[in-house]
Amino acid sequence: MPSRAPHDAPGRRTPGSARVRLDRVKVVKILIWIACLAPLGIVVGKIIGIIDFGPHPVQEVLHSMGKTGLNLLLITLAITPLRKITKQNWLIRLRRLLGLFAFFYVVLHLLAYAALDLRFDFATLGTDIAERPYITIGTLAILLLIPLAVTSTRGWQRRLGRNWTRLHKLVYVSAVLGVIHFWWQVKADIREPLLYALILGALLGFRAADAWRRRRRRTSVAAAAAASR
Repeated sequence: MPSRAPHDAPGRRTPGSARVRLDRVKVVKILIWIACLAPLGIVVGKIIGIIDFGPHPVQEVLHSMGKTGLNLLLITLAITPLRKITKQNWLIRLRRLLGLFAFFYVVLHLLAYAALDLRFDFATLGTDIAERPYITIGTLAILLLIPLAVTSTRGWQRRLGRNWTRLHKLVYVSAVLGVIHFWWQVKADIREPLLYALILGALLGFRAADAWRRRRRRTSVAAAAAASR
């Protein structure tokens, strides 16, 4: 009968599977960095002349930064439903990176608007924010993301405790405002912002249904415990 290898000894944890999961997260994060920086690389390539701009370069840059930010925000919101559906808990470790990239691009979107469209005319920027509703909504969406980006570290999570979870629910409000900003900006063809609205509605609907199921489960457990007394 073959002797048991030391790493197979009962009661001793084997780090092999943990290392595989860790390596998988590292690889996926590297791929996320590459994918998330690609839109910025394309814009930089257009600016330096490697890639040709279209007929409206300023709008092209604005659209690229804003749409990438909104895409990443929705992908960030999709992590939790995907984790629960697939039972792949390691996916949650990607959420912070995706969220920070989403914030990065929406800030670039605002900066590109201020620099390329308004030439840093802050008086006009203030007027636009105050008088043009879709810019008001978009600016508010970015402002709501600032405290989330600042408090995204584990240290802030420990300091804030349960308040951290409450604070980070602002991401839902920001996502809704981002989709509204996109919708109001479109003047004729609303098919694309409608698609974004449907995706966001599905993501928020999943969360609402999941919260309802967990609340019912807690109520059932509490009722069963009370009945057994």
